[in-house]
Amino acid sequence: MFNFDFYNPTRVLFGADRIKDIAKHIPENARVLITYGGGSAKKYGTLDEVQAALGSRFSVEFGGIEVNPHFDTLMKAVAVVKENQIDFLLAVGGGSVVDGTKFIAAAACYDGDIWPLWSKRQPLQKALSIGCVMTLPATGSETNHVSVVTHTGLGQKTGYSDPLLFPKFALLDPTKTYTLPATQVANGVVDAFIHVIEQYLTYPVYGKVQDRFAEGIMLTLLEEGPKALSDPENYDVRSAITWSATLALNGLIAAGVPQDWSTHRIGHQLTALYGIDHAQTLVILLPSLLQVQRESKREKLLQYAERVWNIVEGDEESRIDGAIAKTREFFEVMGLKTRLSDYGQSKTAIDEILENLQRFDMLPMGERQDIDFDRAKTILTMSY
Repeated sequence: MFNFDFYNPTRVLFGADRIKDIAKHIPENARVLITYGGGSAKKYGTLDEVQAALGSRFSVEFGGIEVNPHFDTLMKAVAVVKENQIDFLLAVGGGSVVDGTKFIAAAACYDGDIWPLWSKRQPLQKALSIGCVMTLPATGSETNHVSVVTHTGLGQKTGYSDPLLFPKFALLDPTKTYTLPATQVANGVVDAFIHVIEQYLTYPVYGKVQDRFAEGIMLTLLEEGPKALSDPENYDVRSAITWSATLALNGLIAAGVPQDWSTHRIGHQLTALYGIDHAQTLVILLPSLLQVQRESKREKLLQYAERVWNIVEGDEESRIDGAIAKTREFFEVMGLKTRLSDYGQSKTAIDEILENLQRFDMLPMGERQDIDFDRAKTILTMSY
């Protein structure tokens, strides 16, 4: 197991009817910007509950943060922060709203164009404080220091991390997920599942505790994901999924083990170029990536086959094939299509994605840095 530092300062407020408790964790004299995405937070009364919890604190709302938040939109929010002397940000929504709010927290404290710092992953000197009220379990952004933002003008979707971007608290109320469309539920379950995969399916370093945690999260998502689609107001099911998504990316299962993230890096290009949902990009790419990388991931793929899919018979090759096939089958059971061609893209997309990977200096990638241009092309070709 590698040396590691584990640090997670985010307070989790879990359970039904907890929005009122956020007031305990926001300064009484705070000037608050409430950020949200589409109209669902307003439509279903969540914003009203948040405003009630804030009491007499000064607050302003900023809506319209996109799925895969856009740089231009977020810079408009930065202007609102400066105009109103905001000193606390409160994100109400899913991971995209939280990611966008983290960007606002950083950009509001930075003089000049923050994109060069962001895209080159340079450290921050200061950021505004953030809190989260989650309505969509998926990204785990509510308890980590990572943010992914899309600069549409450049065609660049970039992940960034800095310890100053940890939220102060995350409110997780499973009942707030009841009204989500089935597509968003499926996307969230699959996104969380693949977050675990990216930290688990690499090579063994005797991280036994991390492996067992990861396998437990994956098994929970496999069991509860389909139930969430068939029984959308089952509190126990939604609780399990909500907590799984948070644990999938709060740093715990990543501590001391190698990580991959190639599926995400390539997938970000599909979103930046074609607007394909984040989770959809991942299910397009992951099965093919596992096939191409099966030798370097062999030991962990066999462990995954046995512990997650209970595949214990047959030779090693057939067990690995079985695990990859079962993974694709799970994505399809959740209602997600798993081929790039399913999303209306022509084969020219392969060259366009590869060009983006080169232009933004994203190759090589993988836990062993062995996914070069040729391997990335093979993965994309097999994914079509």
